[in-house]
Amino acid sequence: MRIALLSYSTKPRGGVVHTLALAEALAAAGEDVTVWTLGRGGDSGFFRPVDSRVRQRIVPFPDREGEGVGPRILRSIDALRAAFDPADYHIVHAQDCISANAVERCVRTVHHLDQFTTPELAACHERAIVRPFAHVCVSAAVAEELRQGWGIKATVIPNGVDARRFAQAAEDGPARRRWQAELGHYVLAVGGIEPRKGTLDLLEAYAILRESDPGVRLVIAGGETLFDYRDYRARFDKRAAELGVEPMMLGPVGHDELPSLVAAAGVFAFPSTKEGFGLAAMEALAAGVPVVTRELPVLREVFGGAARFAEDPAGFATQFRAALDDPDSLRVAGQTLAAGYSWEKAASDHVRLYRDLLS
Repeated sequence: MRIALLSYSTKPRGGVVHTLALAEALAAAGEDVTVWTLGRGGDSGFFRPVDSRVRQRIVPFPDREGEGVGPRILRSIDALRAAFDPADYHIVHAQDCISANAVERCVRTVHHLDQFTTPELAACHERAIVRPFAHVCVSAAVAEELRQGWGIKATVIPNGVDARRFAQAAEDGPARRRWQAELGHYVLAVGGIEPRKGTLDLLEAYAILRESDPGVRLVIAGGETLFDYRDYRARFDKRAAELGVEPMMLGPVGHDELPSLVAAAGVFAFPSTKEGFGLAAMEALAAGVPVVTRELPVLREVFGGAARFAEDPAGFATQFRAALDDPDSLRVAGQTLAAGYSWEKAASDHVRLYRDLLS
C-alpha cells in the first residue's frame, strides 16, 4: 500500500512523535509510507532523524510576524492542501485537525478531544471529527467520548512505546549523573506550560512539596506549540512569584538527551487535564521512573496499577512525596506495562484496518 501520514509540525509534540514512530514501523513492515507535514519557522526536517525507508515531504511554512492563532490555522490548512495530492496514495491518514481539514477524504486519528475558544480552531476541530470516513483512537476512553458526542465508532489502536530506548537510558549511569549534577533532585514534567498540561496545578503542588522537601526542584522540558499560551504563561509566572518558587524551564530537549533526562528524575509529573494515551508518562515508566498522573478515565485505563493518581494540587504533592520516598514500589509494574506496547503491534493493527477499508 501507498500510505500518506499527515501531521501539522516537525516539532517534538506527542502527535508528531506518534506519526514518525508509526511511519517507521509501517515501513519496516514493508509498506510504502510518506509523511507530510508543515515546516514551520524554516524547518526543513523533523526534530530527529527518520528511517530512510520513510519518505518525507516538508511543506514550507514561514512565520508571519503578528499573525494570530486563527489566521495561522487557516493558512496552515491551505498550505498543506495546496501541496498534497491524495491521488498518489491508497490510504491518507491525518493525525490532527489541521491535516484532516487539508484533505477531502481521510482516516483520522483522534488522539484526544478538546474545546477551543478561537473560532477558526473550534471549526477546524469539529470538521476534523465529522468529515473523515474512518476514525482511530489510541484509547477506549477517547473512543467512548467520540461515540457519545458524535455517534462515531472508532477503531482503538493504542500507541506503541520505544520502551527499550528509555530502559537503556536508565542503565546509563554517567548520563543520568550528568543531569543530576546539573539539576539536583527533581520532579520532571514534559510538554511546556499550557492549560491542557495542567501546569498551574503542578506549580501549586510543587510549592506544597517544597514545604517538606526544600531541596527538590521542578523541571519543565519542552514547550514547542502552535498555539498562543502567553496569557497562561503570564499567570504561571505571576503565581510562581507569589509562591516564592522558581521552576527550571529547559525548553525543547534534544531527542538523544531526553531519555536520560527522564531516567534521572525522581518522579515524573503528568497532571494533564486532557490526554488520549499519555506517551511521555509511559516512556518514564519504561525508564523506571515513578509517575504521578491525574485521575482521569483515560489514564486509569492506560496506566492502571502502574502509576500514582491525584485529583488536585494537594493530592499531587502527597503522591510526589510518596513516590520520592519509595521509588521502587511500582517500578516493575511500570516497566512491564511499558514493554507491552510496541510500534510493531500498532503498525500491524493499522495495516489490518487499512486493508479492511480498502476492501
